[in-house]
Amino acid sequence: MHALSQPPVTSAKDWFREADCSVDDFATLIETSRETTPKPRLAAAVAHGIPVYDCDALRPLIADPRQRPELLAEWANVLLDGAGVFVLQRAYDDTTAIDDATAIFESIIRTERKAGGGADHFAKAGANDRIWNAQEKLCLEAPEVFVRYFANPVLVAAAEAWLGPAYQMTSQVNVVRPGGEAQQAHRDFHLGFLTVDEAQRFPAHVHTMSALLTLQGAVAHTDMSVESGPTKLLPFSQRYPQGYVAWRRADFRAYFEAHYAQLPLTKGDALFFNPALFHAAGSNRTHDVQRMANLLQVSSAYGRAMESLDRTAMCNAVFPVLRTMCAQRQLDAVQTAAVIASCAEGYAFPTNLDRNPPVGGLAPASQQQILATALDENWSDEQFATALRNLEYRNSTR
Repeated sequence: MHALSQPPVTSAKDWFREADCSVDDFATLIETSRETTPKPRLAAAVAHGIPVYDCDALRPLIADPRQRPELLAEWANVLLDGAGVFVLQRAYDDTTAIDDATAIFESIIRTERKAGGGADHFAKAGANDRIWNAQEKLCLEAPEVFVRYFANPVLVAAAEAWLGPAYQMTSQVNVVRPGGEAQQAHRDFHLGFLTVDEAQRFPAHVHTMSALLTLQGAVAHTDMSVESGPTKLLPFSQRYPQGYVAWRRADFRAYFEAHYAQLPLTKGDALFFNPALFHAAGSNRTHDVQRMANLLQVSSAYGRAMESLDRTAMCNAVFPVLRTMCAQRQLDAVQTAAVIASCAEGYAFPTNLDRNPPVGGLAPASQQQILATALDENWSDEQFATALRNLEYRNSTR
């Protein structure tokens, strides 16, 4: 057998097939889950099956190391066995950084439109404005804005609830113009980006694992009425094991369209969801709302991020801003750590262990640890840049 040919199916338990999926089983699972799942204890409300949290009430819990684990455990349970999605109202208590980032993103969109633009996921090319690798572009274009934007402990808490520390933050900005059509229902990265034939080659346990490697999120950069088309979500759909091979089927998409939920968002709100949740951007039925969201895709240290970022360049751009703001006490330790987590590589591997052996532990220093040390010891820009170049050399095989 050729190495890339499809393996034999041993049993339905081991391998999922599109033809074996049952929309009736899908519907029963979702409807039973909705009826039997209690309201999460710390949620302010549940709307259309989706827990809604008041971040003004949560900030003290996030900052308290004794109470934080309970909140993060609740969020993880919502993502895994609950609705699969939660909304964070007022994730940004001050939206100035969002407005400043919006201005940068709009400038990038104008520049990229002139250059011809690009394709989009699950929607017609040109139907939306999309900024790929918005994370790096914002950082290099306006590092001071980047720092203020990602100095947000709420985002860190959501990411760590699902992925733990050393995650990789990437983002893509999406703007749906008035009249912009909805996306088709889908699941997301990793297996959601494969064809049915490709997804069927992976055994059942990999379908479960795929969703545990990524957290999907969105930060509202504009007020989003339902008419403007916020994300359509099907609560509890992440619990259907065969979903990565089922979501393209017409009957599953029809069920989604008949039962999805949409919640209005206010600028500064955020939502996070399991990438296995069936979801789709909605149609913008307004005449004058340019609906903008920064779509956060956060990857486990143990997985592969979707985008390649020049994190060395990002660190060099952010370092002098962080050093100044820390010296002027504009950022506390928690906010500084949030920015570092959104910029630098948190995982020490893969590396060249001949050049970069672990000293005093089981792993060499990560880029995040080097950046934190540079801030603590007030390194110069050149000293920090040299340390990053040395790290790149130690990690390389050339």
